[in-house]
Amino acid sequence: MFKVEDIQNYGKEQFEGIQAIAAAYGDYSKKSYEDTKSYVEKLSGVKSLDKAIEVQTEYAKSAYESFVAESQKIAGLYTDLVKQTCKPLEGVVAKFAPAAAR
Repeated sequence: MFKVEDIQNYGKEQFEGIQAIAAAYGDYSKKSYEDTKSYVEKLSGVKSLDKAIEVQTEYAKSAYESFVAESQKIAGLYTDLVKQTCKPLEGVVAKFAPAAAR
């Protein structure tokens, strides 16, 4: 049987998970904006085509690596949220699992 406290804690855990995901998206957006701003500043100061290509290549590599790392981090947060969401069902599944194994 569920207690009111259990339901409140469950809701609180879900809310915290969603907040963590939103914060991760916000942090990534802020970092991406700052990196792009820095890139544009560097690019506007170059005097040759070779240097422009070098700056662009560095930015593309950095942006890709940052995207992959942040995507993995956010995917992990989603995984944690799904695990928290399914946690109350573990008890129900455990009750029926032995019966199904017979």
